[in-house]
Amino acid sequence: MMNYPSEMVTCLFFFFIVFLAGHGASLNCTGSCGNRGPDIRFPFRIKDKQPDCGYPGYDLSCSEDNSTVLKLPTGLSLHIERIDYIYQLIYARYPQGCFLRQRLNFSLGALPFQIQKDFQYDWTLFNCSLSSEKRSLSYLYKIPCLSIFNHEVYAVDSSIPISDSDLLSCTKMHNIYGIPYRMLLAENYVLTMSWSNPPCGSSETECYSNLPHTEDLHQNVDVRRKLLIAGVILGFFLFAIVIIALYRAYSNDKTQREYQARVEMFLDDYRSLNPTRYSYADLKRITNQFGDELGQGAYGTVFKGKLTNEIAVAVKLLNNSIGKGEEFINEVGTMARIHHVNVVRLIGFCADGFRRALVYEYLPNGSLQKFITSADSRNHFLGWERLNRVALGIAKGIEYLHQGCDQRILHFDIKPQNILLDNEFNPKIADFGMAKLCSKDKSAISMTTARGTVGYIAPEVFSRNFGNVSYKSDVYSFGMLVLEMVGGRKNVDDTAENGDQIYFPEWIYNLLEKEEDLRFHIDGEEDAKIAKKLAIVGLWCIQWNPAERPSMKTAVQMLEGEGENLTKPPDPFSSSAPKRTSAGRMPARRLHQELAAISEIE
Repeated sequence: MMNYPSEMVTCLFFFFIVFLAGHGASLNCTGSCGNRGPDIRFPFRIKDKQPDCGYPGYDLSCSEDNSTVLKLPTGLSLHIERIDYIYQLIYARYPQGCFLRQRLNFSLGALPFQIQKDFQYDWTLFNCSLSSEKRSLSYLYKIPCLSIFNHEVYAVDSSIPISDSDLLSCTKMHNIYGIPYRMLLAENYVLTMSWSNPPCGSSETECYSNLPHTEDLHQNVDVRRKLLIAGVILGFFLFAIVIIALYRAYSNDKTQREYQARVEMFLDDYRSLNPTRYSYADLKRITNQFGDELGQGAYGTVFKGKLTNEIAVAVKLLNNSIGKGEEFINEVGTMARIHHVNVVRLIGFCADGFRRALVYEYLPNGSLQKFITSADSRNHFLGWERLNRVALGIAKGIEYLHQGCDQRILHFDIKPQNILLDNEFNPKIADFGMAKLCSKDKSAISMTTARGTVGYIAPEVFSRNFGNVSYKSDVYSFGMLVLEMVGGRKNVDDTAENGDQIYFPEWIYNLLEKEEDLRFHIDGEEDAKIAKKLAIVGLWCIQWNPAERPSMKTAVQMLEGEGENLTKPPDPFSSSAPKRTSAGRMPARRLHQELAAISEIE
């Protein structure tokens, strides 16, 4: 996240805040005209920008190109190169590069500056034609900045006697006085000036105490001091906020890196299982920049993609904010072990930095959820024969998870949305994000939190008062799924009012107990047998006592049979003691009930 330790960054930020607060509190009495300009502080001030700072007469200004300028009384402007506050020296140059051209305008007047002595001499200037003989006299000094085309200007020390024959072709111009030797030759001569302290003293506070109107100035200093204190306090609070923010960012980054390391370690362990690993760039290419969204779930969004023109895939892009890498590890670790016709095939995965995704085979008919519809509605109803094949395929898939692998795999989220259908409406179990592995020789497992979807979760997963959590929990979810397929509706009506919910499985049991028709649209006797068989299997699977539920192997056998020899299951709702109604009316069932503890016996 960052290249430097967080402590260093926070300290630098703190001093930065205090610097801004402190300088803001002192009314900006330290400034400059640009990033490269010299610092301007007492006794100097920027004219028209710092009226309450510095001392009168020590005025500087800023040019349009952000140069620091000292304006002389004659109108000449000097550009300040550097200010030495220790030795009280100021270094200036004429921007046009020729001090001698402005010698008549150069006057400090009443300004509190003095030119530093630099071996000054008096000079006589001569204008010489280029047509004359070459001049090599040692006492002639050519002045480049005054020379023009065909005419060169030379300076001669006024104290040296010369004969007229030396300068026969030259014309005397004038005398100049007190000019340093270096000013003659350097086009960008830097003038050094010193300044003396203001008459009030050498510090800003001392000057304020000696200037007129001291009462107002003292109040000004007090205001600055209070503003400075307020700035420091504000800086402290901002520092505390930054510390907290950086700590949280560091903690989140550390946690994310731990999750990523955990995923990478897991992938190293399971490399032998050979699912293909894709980069995030590969996924964008496969899904055409994630342009075709198939749906969204609790753990991510599913997109359609193509490995080739013939092979379509479904890419589930996982949410980074959910889980600690567990959902990804569960799916890859579980599905890499599974090879069954009724379980979705995992083609590959992506673990590219913090981006994680799973690549499955694409099933064009989508989830079973959209085909859960009443038999009275012909739009999406699959037909009783096909419903029986779907239920049987799901049961075989769950049986394989429970018995067909080296370790028992408990899915914990069997529901219509997680059953996908291929072209021939063959069912395939998907979404192993909540799956848990356990040994086959153990009938019960430990769980710290409930997992699954409300309406399909077995009672013992909510509370151990109903028994131990085991593979029978998947059996319960399968039973609820089958009853939804039979009734073509959700097993619980969430829109019921007054705290009551219409509990569909109990209504089906009441119809079977009265030996009445299930009252669905059934074309013939065979369809009636299938509907009754599915209802009985579903009711057996949702027994509240886990020991009374069949194993998935038994459920497969029940679904493969004709159904005539199936016995009616015990009343799974007897503990609730509902008020029996006529078979033609659905009973209301209270959500909050006192249920006795049940011990599972295997």
